Amino acid sequence: QVQLVESGGGLVQPGGSLRLSCVAWGFTLRDYAVGWFRQAPGKEREAVSCSSKFISNTYYADSVKGRFTMTRDNAKNAVYLQMNSLEPEDTAVYYCAVGPYGIVADTAYDYWGQGTQVTVSS
Repeated sequence: QVQLVESGGGLVQPGGSLRLSCVAWGFTLRDYAVGWFRQAPGKEREAVSCSSKFISNTYYADSVKGRFTMTRDNAKNAVYLQMNSLEPEDTAVYYCAVGPYGIVADTAYDYWGQGTQVTVSS
Protein backbone atom coordinates (compact mmCIF):
# COMPACT_ATOMS: atom_id res chain seq x y z
CA GLN A 1 0.00 0.00 0.00
CA VAL A 2 1.36 3.38 -1.01
CA GLN A 3 1.62 5.70 1.95
CA LEU A 4 3.43 8.86 3.01
CA VAL A 5 3.76 9.37 6.74
CA GLU A 6 4.72 12.78 8.04
CA SER A 7 5.98 13.82 11.43
CA GLY A 8 7.89 16.59 13.16
CA GLY A 9 5.34 19.35 13.40
CA GLY A 10 4.59 21.20 16.61
CA LEU A 11 4.56 24.49 18.42
CA VAL A 12 7.70 26.60 18.22
CA GLN A 13 8.58 30.18 19.12
CA PRO A 14 9.48 32.71 16.42
CA GLY A 15 13.08 32.24 15.39
CA GLY A 16 13.01 28.56 16.27
CA SER A 17 13.52 25.50 14.10
CA LEU A 18 11.68 22.32 13.22
CA ARG A 19 12.48 19.41 10.96
CA LEU A 20 9.61 17.72 9.19
CA SER A 21 9.99 14.12 8.07
CA CYS A 22 8.12 12.27 5.36
CA VAL A 23 8.64 8.51 5.12
CA ALA A 24 7.42 6.57 2.13
CA TRP A 25 5.90 3.11 2.39
CA GLY A 26 5.11 0.80 -0.50
CA PHE A 27 7.30 2.48 -3.10
CA THR A 28 10.81 3.83 -3.61
CA LEU A 29 10.86 7.53 -2.90
CA ARG A 30 14.02 8.25 -4.91
CA ASP A 31 12.15 7.36 -8.10
CA TYR A 32 9.79 10.31 -7.65
CA ALA A 33 9.73 14.05 -7.47
CA VAL A 34 8.77 15.38 -4.07
CA GLY A 35 6.97 18.50 -2.99
CA TRP A 36 6.35 20.12 0.36
CA PHE A 37 3.19 22.18 0.51
CA ARG A 38 1.43 24.11 3.24
CA GLN A 39 -2.03 25.44 3.86
CA ALA A 40 -2.82 28.10 6.41
CA PRO A 41 -6.37 28.72 7.65
CA GLY A 42 -8.37 30.62 5.08
CA LYS A 43 -5.63 30.42 2.48
CA GLU A 44 -4.97 28.27 -0.55
CA ARG A 45 -2.44 25.48 -0.44
CA GLU A 46 0.95 26.68 -1.66
CA ALA A 47 4.17 25.03 -2.69
CA VAL A 48 7.00 25.52 -0.21
CA SER A 49 9.70 23.41 -1.81
CA CYS A 50 9.68 21.08 -4.79
CA SER A 51 12.35 18.82 -6.14
CA SER A 52 12.74 16.54 -9.09
CA LYS A 53 14.34 13.16 -8.54
CA PHE A 54 17.61 15.02 -8.62
CA ILE A 55 17.84 17.04 -5.41
CA SER A 56 20.11 19.57 -7.11
CA ASN A 57 17.05 20.97 -8.89
CA THR A 58 15.09 22.23 -5.92
CA TYR A 59 12.56 25.04 -5.88
CA TYR A 60 11.90 27.16 -2.81
CA ALA A 61 9.15 29.70 -2.43
CA ASP A 62 10.50 33.22 -2.02
CA SER A 63 8.98 33.38 1.45
CA VAL A 64 11.12 30.49 2.71
CA LYS A 65 14.26 30.82 0.60
CA GLY A 66 17.35 30.81 2.78
CA ARG A 67 15.42 29.45 5.78
CA PHE A 68 14.06 26.08 4.61
CA THR A 69 16.02 23.19 3.14
CA MET A 70 14.74 19.98 1.61
CA THR A 71 16.91 16.88 1.81
CA ARG A 72 16.49 13.22 0.96
CA ASP A 73 17.73 10.09 2.67
CA ASN A 74 17.38 7.29 0.14
CA ALA A 75 18.51 4.68 2.66
CA LYS A 76 15.57 5.59 4.89
CA ASN A 77 13.19 6.18 1.99
CA ALA A 78 12.50 9.59 3.45
CA VAL A 79 12.55 13.27 2.68
CA TYR A 80 12.97 16.07 5.17
CA LEU A 81 12.18 19.76 5.39
CA GLN A 82 14.49 21.63 7.74
CA MET A 83 12.84 24.87 8.76
CA ASN A 84 14.91 27.55 10.48
CA SER A 85 14.19 31.10 11.60
CA LEU A 86 10.51 30.30 11.74
CA GLU A 87 8.02 33.14 11.59
CA PRO A 88 4.36 33.32 12.63
CA GLU A 89 3.52 33.50 8.92
CA ASP A 90 4.88 29.96 8.56
CA THR A 91 2.00 28.61 10.66
CA ALA A 92 0.13 26.06 8.55
CA VAL A 93 -0.52 22.39 7.96
CA TYR A 94 2.42 21.02 6.01
CA TYR A 95 2.08 18.20 3.51
CA CYS A 96 4.55 16.15 1.54
CA ALA A 97 3.55 14.80 -1.84
CA VAL A 98 5.11 12.74 -4.61
CA GLY A 99 4.63 12.70 -8.35
CA PRO A 100 6.49 12.49 -11.63
CA TYR A 101 7.41 16.17 -11.83
CA GLY A 102 8.87 18.47 -9.20
CA ILE A 103 6.75 21.48 -10.07
CA VAL A 104 4.73 23.86 -7.94
CA ALA A 105 1.30 22.85 -9.22
CA ASP A 106 -0.24 20.60 -6.58
CA THR A 107 -2.28 18.84 -9.27
CA ALA A 108 0.95 17.29 -10.53
CA TYR A 109 1.30 15.14 -7.39
CA ASP A 110 -0.29 11.73 -7.06
CA TYR A 111 0.17 10.81 -3.42
CA TRP A 112 -0.08 12.97 -0.32
CA GLY A 113 0.76 12.62 3.33
CA GLN A 114 -1.78 13.26 6.04
CA GLY A 115 -0.31 16.62 6.99
CA THR A 116 1.43 17.86 10.11
CA GLN A 117 0.59 21.06 11.97
CA VAL A 118 3.28 23.69 12.43
CA THR A 119 2.45 26.58 14.75
CA VAL A 120 4.85 29.46 15.25
CA SER A 121 3.84 31.58 18.20
CA SER A 122 5.25 33.17 21.31
